[in-house]
Amino acid sequence: MPARRERKPPFKACTNCRFLVSHETVKCPNCGSTSFTDEWSGMIILVNPNHSEVALLLEIKSKEGGKFAIRLGT
Repeated sequence: MPARRERKPPFKACTNCRFLVSHETVKCPNCGSTSFTDEWSGMIILVNPNHSEVALLLEIKSKEGGKFAIRLGT
């Protein structure tokens, strides 16, 4: 049986604000951080985070919408 390859997540998450970006991104467009992780789970897409109860509950601070990780780490 062939060995199974581990799949890399399609995005990496900013460790400061949990914004999801492509692996080529060097600086988070949401908060400016340069710290990222591939260890994240769950994704939420926020259209208007300033008026979102989910964003408030998850403590997501962003002026514009986008893709965010729900949890960092494994």
